[in-house]
Amino acid sequence: MTDAATLARRIAQGRGDEPADLVIRGARLFDLVSGDLVETDIALCGDTIVGTHGRYEGKKSFDAKGLIAVPGFIDTHLHVESSLVTPLEFERCVLPHGVTTAICDPHEISNVLGVEGIRYFLACAQAMRMDLRVQLSSCVPATHLETAGAALEAADLTPFIDHPKVIGLAEFMNFPGVLHRDPGCLAKLEAFSHRHIDGHAPLVRGLDLNGYLSAGIRTDHETTTADEAREKLAKGMAILIREGSVSKDLHALIPLITRDASPFLAFCTDDRNPLDIAEEGHLDYMIRTAIAHGADILATYRTASLSAARNFGLFDRGFIGPGKRADIVLVDDLAACRVRRVFAGGRLVEDALFSDRATVPPVGLASVRSRRLAPEDFAVKAREGQTPVIGVVPGRIITERLSMRLPMQDGLAVPDLDQDAVKVTVIERHGRNGGIASGFVHGFGMKHGAIASSVGHDSHNLCVVGVDAASMAAAANRLIETGGGFAVADGGKVVAELALPVAGLMSDQPFETVRHGLEGLRAAAKALGVVLAEPFLQVAFLTLPVIPHLKITDKGLVDVDRFDFV
Repeated sequence: MTDAATLARRIAQGRGDEPADLVIRGARLFDLVSGDLVETDIALCGDTIVGTHGRYEGKKSFDAKGLIAVPGFIDTHLHVESSLVTPLEFERCVLPHGVTTAICDPHEISNVLGVEGIRYFLACAQAMRMDLRVQLSSCVPATHLETAGAALEAADLTPFIDHPKVIGLAEFMNFPGVLHRDPGCLAKLEAFSHRHIDGHAPLVRGLDLNGYLSAGIRTDHETTTADEAREKLAKGMAILIREGSVSKDLHALIPLITRDASPFLAFCTDDRNPLDIAEEGHLDYMIRTAIAHGADILATYRTASLSAARNFGLFDRGFIGPGKRADIVLVDDLAACRVRRVFAGGRLVEDALFSDRATVPPVGLASVRSRRLAPEDFAVKAREGQTPVIGVVPGRIITERLSMRLPMQDGLAVPDLDQDAVKVTVIERHGRNGGIASGFVHGFGMKHGAIASSVGHDSHNLCVVGVDAASMAAAANRLIETGGGFAVADGGKVVAELALPVAGLMSDQPFETVRHGLEGLRAAAKALGVVLAEPFLQVAFLTLPVIPHLKITDKGLVDVDRFDFV
């Protein structure tokens, strides 16, 4: 709620009765209604725009001559944890790319720490300079097919429902639970029936989609084809076009980005790490890529800001106009989307902006509780005939269900490099039951060694992909020692690593340090023969049993289409 004195100041400055706190001069304003470029002053009173399409006097001024002003970009669905840094480092990383609002689901840390993880994210959100909004994690654990570190029921979530940073309920991943009217699912949907509810509906079509939407679910970021998107749009579902480090759907969905459809679209990254952000960008990358491949410029910028805001009920932003939040991005070219300056809540984004933030102590520093592992823990019993093998699809988190006849030694199945079939093992790491399950995966191209990750969606158990058991054990044991992270081993010895001690998901170091660490990890993985562009997040998604078709958890191989074990 805004007090009367603040409202009076805004009105006075907007009318020109007193100087504005800040005037951005010389920029051309990109009108999201007409598509026109209009040279105008932009007057700010504190964190609010109070004047456009006019000339203003200001207590301070900023020279934006030669630049174009567009609204701040809104990432409508992401997991900050997948950036591998804490929320306060995340904003340092993405604000310079024009992302002034992000809507996050702390699903990853919630699966490890429960409500402690939600509290941590809300505390960070209140200390941040960008506006981080939180959707309360709806599926902890995501399914009964894995072992998580926590469980959240409706009663655990409702105490947070009126927090000023909370929008509603995060992606409802358990779509089979919705369709089969699971009582726990219905309790959460009922509790949030008056708030926004995010969807998660990969390949859900026809009458199943109708049933899913009838629960009050409004959005979907798991759409991977234009045909699927058009059915969802026709049924009133907003499509969040995703381009992350692993899941890359932008190119398939660019044909949707038209002026007619743009009100029902938004952009999101879901999972994007600092190295990809440094090399390519964030939402600015999505904007320039969409336009370069034929998307309408006006529709693209609407999708990145105004439509995103409206689809999530954030009516105070997404447009540069009086009364709107002063989130402004200055670019030198609309098509190239080269971000030159950013204002977040009326404040210029520069190093000094972050100097006086409140500190938020890290959590989950001892969350990896697995026993030490031996090479024999990675043995896979041979099957008669064909063995089911997870087929990795580069650039997608959907996996194929393959079948291969694998070689055997002493009653055990062993990797077959000619077929690109190597081992994958998941180890329960929350100290609950010590479960271990192993299988085979195709698509990594690995010739020797192993890579391991404590980032394993959604329950974040340890996941190891490798050729030889000694290297698999070495990589996994190193993560147990460091409290989580990524490791590469070869010849039974660790050759590269990145510690992620905050819940086994995030670094406690600056994002620049994490970026450099990822460079070393990628090089080490490539030296093993790995052909995937983003191998570590690809490992993380092998354990995600809500995305078709074949996955693996600490309990075994999962046939996602049947929602049961193989």
